[in-house]
Amino acid sequence: MPQNLHTQNVIAIVWDFDKTLIPGYMQEPLFKKFKVDAKKFWEEVEFLPQFYRERGMEVSRDTLYLNHILTYVEHGLFKGLTNAMLRETGREIVFYSGIPDFFRAVKERIERAPRFAPLEIAVEHYIVSTGLRQVILGSAVAKHVEGVWGCEFIEDVAPPGCANGTQLNLLPQGESKGQAIRQIGYAIDNTTKTRAVFEINKGTNKNPAISVNASIREEDRRVPFHNMIYIADGPSDIPVFSVVNKNGGRTYAVYRKGSSAEFAQVNQLQKQRRVEAFGEANYTEDSQTYMWILNAAQEIAERIVRDHDRAVGDKVHRPPIHLKEG
Repeated sequence: MPQNLHTQNVIAIVWDFDKTLIPGYMQEPLFKKFKVDAKKFWEEVEFLPQFYRERGMEVSRDTLYLNHILTYVEHGLFKGLTNAMLRETGREIVFYSGIPDFFRAVKERIERAPRFAPLEIAVEHYIVSTGLRQVILGSAVAKHVEGVWGCEFIEDVAPPGCANGTQLNLLPQGESKGQAIRQIGYAIDNTTKTRAVFEINKGTNKNPAISVNASIREEDRRVPFHNMIYIADGPSDIPVFSVVNKNGGRTYAVYRKGSSAEFAQVNQLQKQRRVEAFGEANYTEDSQTYMWILNAAQEIAERIVRDHDRAVGDKVHRPPIHLKEG
């Protein structure tokens, strides 16, 4: 009998970023660095679909801001912007209370528990964001996460003829390294976030030989959806909430303390059964959100243990015993 590909003893906690781990948007330090008016920038991004529609073109709303960043680079407003600069701005990001300590705390609580240790149950944190991957990688949470999905820019663009082995000679002199970002390398929107969770589910992120589109039995997937917890802030995350909910995972929405609008938004999500529960974006010990996520991880770990014990009972039969007469 063929063995399963994975032991399925991993619990994946998958996080949105903006307004989930931080109060605002990760681009704020970028605007501050170049003295760009953030409000004006986002107003322009909101206007762009109309601008292009009037010219007979349809555009992707979720990732259009990436093109506008490149436009700002081209016009000198983000002069010389590189991926290294984006990472540097990540250092300035201020997180909600309890982050990143909570990442380490929940991991240690599960992995060091005597009941879970024999099965080597592990917790992995992931971030799936429509924001900028390099900014996240430069932030304080980077060393606590197993992987990050986000939008990427390319600096050194491959020229025509790059596949024939002479690309180094074809690169413009002096522009082979360290130049400003020039193209979009990877874009993730609110819908394609679901691709990222399927990559975690199937193990594509750990083994690139496994295609995310491959047909894989549920018992052969690295992280079953019922071993996942997804935490985010709003309606834009409904596609992922739906996938995780439908497949038996856990979902939780957060709101900023004191924001009646954000509270109403996540409250509505729960009423619509889009999320299992919601709470304030406060990840300090003994807060509701801290306890809910930790409890959800513990419940998943307990189920992994029960499933293992049941499998052992099904496959290992009791030996025969001598019967006493009389």
